[in-house]
Amino acid sequence: MAYVIVGASASGINAARTLRENDKNIEIILVSKDEYVYSRCILHHFLDGRREIEALDFTPKNFFDMYNIKWIKGVEVIGIDIKEKKLKLSNNEDLSYDKVLLAAGSSSFLPPIENLRTANNVIGLRNLDDAIKIKEEAQKVKNVAILGAGLVGVDALAGLLDYDVNITLIEMGDRILPLQLDNYAAEVYQERLKEEGVNFKFGVRAEKVVVDDNNNPVSIKLNTGEEVPCELIIACTGVRSNIGFLKDSGIECDKFGLIINAKGETNAKDVYGAGDITGRNPIWPTAVKEGLIAASNMIGKDVYMEDFFGSKNTMNFCGVATMSLGLVNKPDDSYKEEKQVKGKDYKKIIHKDGIIYGAIVQGDLSYVGVLTQLIKENIDIRKVKKPLFDIDYSDFFNEKENLEFVY
Repeated sequence: MAYVIVGASASGINAARTLRENDKNIEIILVSKDEYVYSRCILHHFLDGRREIEALDFTPKNFFDMYNIKWIKGVEVIGIDIKEKKLKLSNNEDLSYDKVLLAAGSSSFLPPIENLRTANNVIGLRNLDDAIKIKEEAQKVKNVAILGAGLVGVDALAGLLDYDVNITLIEMGDRILPLQLDNYAAEVYQERLKEEGVNFKFGVRAEKVVVDDNNNPVSIKLNTGEEVPCELIIACTGVRSNIGFLKDSGIECDKFGLIINAKGETNAKDVYGAGDITGRNPIWPTAVKEGLIAASNMIGKDVYMEDFFGSKNTMNFCGVATMSLGLVNKPDDSYKEEKQVKGKDYKKIIHKDGIIYGAIVQGDLSYVGVLTQLIKENIDIRKVKKPLFDIDYSDFFNEKENLEFVY
């Protein structure tokens, strides 16, 4: 049996390992457009020089030999025939499969801003090629504009702090990391970054990229009429699932991406999906879990993706560590917020009817493990008669006679 995996990132690599750990005899082939295995979560460490390309690899040394996996690298899957069970490759070859996992990820999305899609030196930060190009160009210019203040935008910003460039971050919202942080936690980072010389433009919209006669950026014109000087633009304005190769294949997709069920199955027999190609929850932990589950079901197990608690983000910028879990602001007044500020440490918990739905911990992260468990297990915090920020594991477990701990 030939098991083929498309994509060499979080879902694909973990799926390949799971397949081999469960069956020593099957043929496993991994096809990837990338020529390196790397974590996109630490591409900013490549930008700032902390890591070289090899140090971005999240697999053990000699991973493909160790797990007896054939890796076809630098080759893109450009089509699939589900009746013949064949993949069409960019090197003009066909690859047959018995079962296939589609984990082709996603790509940067450029919004329809005038000249943005046609100007030179407009780069996303989604893959290693992007990071290499940004690193090269940032050494040639004086002004860099970053569109979007989500995790990717702030990663790009952090990676460029030591470059001799003026950095301006342009964001339609009122703060950085609006999905991960509330105003207080975001302001801590913003103040640190301002001290590093970063310029912020919040509550504005980019309307046009002004270019010179060679189609190189000169500035970005905002809806306020202001022009932000820039010779390099890093567009961190969202992603789109890589589903172009599925056109006319009969495999169902929607506006988000590839459609899969809780077992990672698509509508096509023996075709599975995992990770950012689905467009549902494009973060690393979810991609890993979906890859593990899809691989388990490919080899005949019956495993379901029941835990979608994926909105967990860890970050460390300017020496300040933060983790956010679930909701970062209460959706309505039926929820309650508890906050604690002690020196440079900040805690916030959002709860309703005894259940914690979200939290932010900044500074000292020692309480994060407890919070993660409380949210994941939907534990009723009303059972604990002590201050919310003093809860620990001992409040939720009792010891049986056999020394087994139970909730």
